[in-house]
Amino acid sequence: MKITDVTVTMWEWRDIPATRYTKTVTSTATRSSQMGLVRISTDEGIVGESFIGSSFGSAAQDGPFVVKVIKPTLVGQDPFDRERIWQNNYRRLGGKLNLVGAIDVALWDLAGKAANLPVHKLLGTYRDKIPAYASSAVLESPAHYAEEAIKYKEAGWAAYKIHPPGIAEEDIRICEAVRKGVGDDYRIMLDSTWAYDYPDALRVGIAIQDMGFYWYEDPLPNDDLYGYKKLKNLLHIPIMATELPSAGPLSYAPWVMEQATDYLRGDPWIKGGITSCMKTAHVAETFQMNYEIHHGSNSVNNIANLHMIMALKNTQMFEVLLPGEVQKHAVLNEVEPDSEGYVYAYNEPGLGVHVDYDLIEKNKVAELS
Repeated sequence: MKITDVTVTMWEWRDIPATRYTKTVTSTATRSSQMGLVRISTDEGIVGESFIGSSFGSAAQDGPFVVKVIKPTLVGQDPFDRERIWQNNYRRLGGKLNLVGAIDVALWDLAGKAANLPVHKLLGTYRDKIPAYASSAVLESPAHYAEEAIKYKEAGWAAYKIHPPGIAEEDIRICEAVRKGVGDDYRIMLDSTWAYDYPDALRVGIAIQDMGFYWYEDPLPNDDLYGYKKLKNLLHIPIMATELPSAGPLSYAPWVMEQATDYLRGDPWIKGGITSCMKTAHVAETFQMNYEIHHGSNSVNNIANLHMIMALKNTQMFEVLLPGEVQKHAVLNEVEPDSEGYVYAYNEPGLGVHVDYDLIEKNKVAELS
């Protein structure tokens, strides 16, 4: 089998509601974002697909890059040579790991369709379901966080994660309100999205470990290895880092060797695809560390996340980033927790994604080839 073509269909994701997750990932008005459907075709008629772009990251520049720069290196290659293709793309395109990831995800989808197996079977299935947790946006007040957390607890979800405004004293008040609302027997986590300096990170960490929080995510800037090491030595709440920077497997080595984090973190968009994430997850397992997979930034990547999780022992939960209307788009069979808070393996060949081609066609901007 040989790759014969790579195309990108660009479309406009319209009417995305105003949302804030961090001090920099924020919008104050309804907006649009360009998305891309990447299709890798073969001489046997099998096609692998993935998405580029997100509600906060337009693919307007990435789509042309795929067909002008990446496509010429793929046409004529065996699509099953994923490792060689990934290594070549990682070496050439290290600054564009979202595109390294998009090609890799599409190749895994193609391989599964060719083998008539779901991707998690190709990876080596470990489980068929996993608990989901709700991951908040920045909300208006402590009461709004508490109300939302109670809602997901009552719906049977495994946990609730807070994305706070990033102001230490205000964040502590939010955490107190959520703990009071859900009680002492429910898992809650804090993701401070790199907001604090070291004194504030320590102060918030002490407060939330006294409240029995389950983990403490990204309190310090992503490059502050020394600060994380100090923090981990002083706190007994598990620390989670390494979501950023956008880098491949080699970026994790100092974090593991310096014992600067308890959990590792990644996803196909930030870390370069399924191939890259699986490498790191297995490294984490050798050190008896969890590899908790980050939200995928678009609907296809979220389904790719689910396939990886089904093949990993050292992942505890599936992240569902809220609100859905900012994270779910152009897929007809989105990942949805059931009444007991579980999400289940997709068992159709490949990723098993049902792309909403009608929506894409209706909002199409360009067909790139």
